[in-house]
Amino acid sequence: MSTATQIVVLDDSPAIVDSIELMMELEGLSISKFYKGTDMLDALNVKEKPKVILMDMWLSGEDGRDICRYIKADEYLKDIPVVIMSASRGLGQSALDAGANDFIAKPFDMEDIIERLRVYIK
Repeated sequence: MSTATQIVVLDDSPAIVDSIELMMELEGLSISKFYKGTDMLDALNVKEKPKVILMDMWLSGEDGRDICRYIKADEYLKDIPVVIMSASRGLGQSALDAGANDFIAKPFDMEDIIERLRVYIK
C-alpha cells in the first residue's frame, strides 16, 4: 500500500466510511477519512493532494455540492477529481452541475465504487 493518500472519503456516517475504508484497503488503496467537510478542506490545503475525493452529498449541516464548488474554484485543489454519492438518485445532474466528475447513487455496489475510482487513480 502506498504511503500517499490516494482517496479521501468524506461522509458523516461512520458505518459507510468504515465499509469503504475496508474495501479500499483490500484493494491496496490508501484513504484518509473525514466526517465533516471543513475538516477535510483544512487537511487538503496542508497535505499532499489525493488522487480523488469520494464524498456524500448530504452531510450534517453541509451540502456536498457546496464543498465541491469550493474545491473546483480553489486554484490549488481544482484538479482533484470529485465523486459525489447520494441516496437521492435524482440529484446526479445537480452534483455534476456543481463540478463533480462523477455521481454514485446509494445504496452502492462496492465493486462499482472501486471500478469508478480506479479511473482517477493512475
